[in-house]
Amino acid sequence: MTHDRLAAAAITRRNAIALMTGAAASASLGGASFAQTTPKRGGTLRVSAFTNPSSLDPATGGAGSDHTFLYTMYDSLTEWDFETLKPKPGLAESWSFTDPTTFVINIRQGVTFHDGTPLNAEAVKFNLDRAKTDPKSNIKADVATVASVDVTGPMQVTLKLNTPDTALPAILSDRAGMMVSPTALKAASAGNLNRTPVGTGAHTFVSWADGERIVTKRNEKYWKPNRPYLDGIEFALIPELTTGARSVTAGQNDLIYQLPPRQKAIVERARNLKVVTGPTLYCFQIFLNWGKPPFDDVRVRKAFNFAVDREALVKASLAGLAEPAAMTLPKAHWAYDKSVAELYPYDPAKARQLLGEAGFKEGTVVELVSYPDQDSVQRQEILIEQLRKAGMALKFLNAPVAEASAAFFGNEKRGSGLLAAWTGRPDPSQTYSLQYTKDAYFNAGRAPLPPELDIALKESRATEDIETRRKAFAKVQRLVMENAFFVPLAFQFELVAMNQRVQGYRPNLLGKPKYDDVWLES
Repeated sequence: MTHDRLAAAAITRRNAIALMTGAAASASLGGASFAQTTPKRGGTLRVSAFTNPSSLDPATGGAGSDHTFLYTMYDSLTEWDFETLKPKPGLAESWSFTDPTTFVINIRQGVTFHDGTPLNAEAVKFNLDRAKTDPKSNIKADVATVASVDVTGPMQVTLKLNTPDTALPAILSDRAGMMVSPTALKAASAGNLNRTPVGTGAHTFVSWADGERIVTKRNEKYWKPNRPYLDGIEFALIPELTTGARSVTAGQNDLIYQLPPRQKAIVERARNLKVVTGPTLYCFQIFLNWGKPPFDDVRVRKAFNFAVDREALVKASLAGLAEPAAMTLPKAHWAYDKSVAELYPYDPAKARQLLGEAGFKEGTVVELVSYPDQDSVQRQEILIEQLRKAGMALKFLNAPVAEASAAFFGNEKRGSGLLAAWTGRPDPSQTYSLQYTKDAYFNAGRAPLPPELDIALKESRATEDIETRRKAFAKVQRLVMENAFFVPLAFQFELVAMNQRVQGYRPNLLGKPKYDDVWLES
């Protein structure tokens, strides 16, 4: 199956998610426009970013918020379409399934890493093998279906799969497809690539001052014609989004992304700003460690889901610029299943009943991990009050994004749950594999799962037929939610504010900014 046939299959998905893509295209506000004059070369884009990256090595990072940094410095084997997320050529010029378990990738000629190392079949094999076998890799679940990677030509690799996996082209547009220089990695001291990234992207790494600034500059030998337009990008690391928004209003920075909805009216009143919003897969949720008490009891996990009033949460903390979440996919997604969405209506009495059956003593304190920013704290306060009505006392242990995620998902296993967000992935099978397979990084307890879930996940990747995949995902979603492996809360819309100099910015369904087409008016 060629990538063109896969793209044709994804067009069916485009029709199925027309509500989302249509909204994204029509939801430009405050005078933002995507019909631009001729792009100009030059200038440094100043971006207000709300967190340190967990790592600038795509294989070892553990936060979805890393992507906006990674996209500048790394290209991936495939790329995703902004409106549909369907895969399209990137560093892979073409690809095909020669049979259900053989995937052939033809690599683009003439691409070099920032350190001068050529991108070729050996480099691609090195990266894919590393993703699968490196002890530090957090993306093993992405390539779990890959049995071996063979160099079958100077610019060709052939992947032998242990089971059919039609999601691979989309998966390789994410971390697993981001190519790191083998030369740089072999030369780096332990973990050093986390701080000194070397990819093939439009920008090269200059510096990273923790909690202050990340600086990149133009890759003068970039393979895409006329890109990048920008001389460089400077990310000012400003954890408090209100402060970040003020920095853009004042002209200290040019753009801020993932603004909380409460900022919408404020930035719209600023005459010097343009505002862009649209639906995304960005899902606020509570990750549960079902390998430790109290969430090792499915009745407690179900109680938590019944105790949350999602509609009230959206109104109180997200200004209505969000959709209450009943699973990891929003209503307009092609794989959404309405029957699963009806499993957990708001019912604190039912929650109390389940907690009683589980022997959970009323008022027992449950520790969750989260973040200290104003919006996270507001969500915490709402959840504390909602869960109190069901007889559960929540205590939040707050730390910055990267530290909190590492503490919960890493070896420390801090807290029983993490109030955070799942930032979405190009293919839903990737989302479910990364969170719910046994050894996945985002399965905090690394606890065993129902064998039928693994079977359903494999079924979702066995064919490109959209209806077959939809049925498989209905099984996956039902198994995840019947076992209450997490607590979905809400899908937040993308909200980006920028000054009038910024041109060419486009929203996307992942809600993770890319700056490939951005340029600055003088």
